Amino acid sequence: MTTKNIEIQNSVGLHARPATYFIQKANSFRSSIWVENSDRRANAKSLLGVLSLGISKGDIITILADGSDEEAAVDALVALILGGFNE
Repeated sequence: MTTKNIEIQNSVGLHARPATYFIQKANSFRSSIWVENSDRRANAKSLLGVLSLGISKGDIITILADGSDEEAAVDALVALILGGFNE
């Protein structure tokens, strides 16, 4: 299992459009992927799950992946966040 912590920097957090980009990227990998905010965890491939975490600017989230491409999955999601969700 691969995990990384990252701080959300974009102004709206992980809501609506950024969450859609996030789950689309997560769904491009075979590994099981989760995202944690505080003490709550959701499937990173589920829009409702990710939105239910209420991730805002400044929150530090943990991305976890388990599977054949887990490192690539975590790295790609971290890069998406650091890149401002392609906006």
